[in-house]
Amino acid sequence: MASGPDLFVVCKSCGSEVSPYITECPYCGTRLRKRAPKLDRGGTPKAPRRARPRLAPLRRGEIPGIRPDRRPYPTIFLILTSIVVTLLGRAGWDRILDLVLAGPLDGDWWRPVTTLFVYGSTGYEVATLTAVAIFGILLERRHGWWATLLVFLIGGALGMLLVVGVDEQSVATGGNGAALALLAAWAMRDVLGRRKGREDESDLLGALAIASLLLLLPVATEDAHALAGLGGGVAGIVMGVGLARLRQ
Repeated sequence: MASGPDLFVVCKSCGSEVSPYITECPYCGTRLRKRAPKLDRGGTPKAPRRARPRLAPLRRGEIPGIRPDRRPYPTIFLILTSIVVTLLGRAGWDRILDLVLAGPLDGDWWRPVTTLFVYGSTGYEVATLTAVAIFGILLERRHGWWATLLVFLIGGALGMLLVVGVDEQSVATGGNGAALALLAAWAMRDVLGRRKGREDESDLLGALAIASLLLLLPVATEDAHALAGLGGGVAGIVMGVGLARLRQ
């Protein structure tokens, strides 16, 4: 236990007992010390000050207090591929028709996938790729990079195969079915959760508005096919039910 301060000190010059908190003797004027001692409240020593924790330096694009997730590379890849293929087609690339789903497959098994990246209308491409960006990133943050690629490719391809099976003479391009697959796969977890009474902060009304826009795209442009959107949406619902059971 720490001892308290002395009650008095003795002046070496005149021998008088004086206070330990003064620097000069009041009787003879002899200097006792250079400066008066510090006073501690309560007579107990002060606790040592703790060092403040040092935070790691912020990374590029980081908001203080929030660590950003890694970049959504699969979603970026899907969007950039669509843009590059569209620019090549506008530049007169003569092999662009080999990617388009137009009529029966006739052994061209890749067309239901490659036609997802071909757009003839700028408005159609902007609307679709915006939906892909939103729900591709959301799905990737929830389940990982593989979920975005899997849902986009399988949902979009199944939608195009539905076009081939029902209306094989039609031309279908773009990713309206793939975008609807991503949207449905992301929304199913929250839809199922709300049916069980679980609360969340997801904006399902906003998702419904975007889904309505994607479903109505075939009315605005001949490049989008209604069956592709329907098939992609149904495939997304099925895959979303499965993903909802996985650990995030």
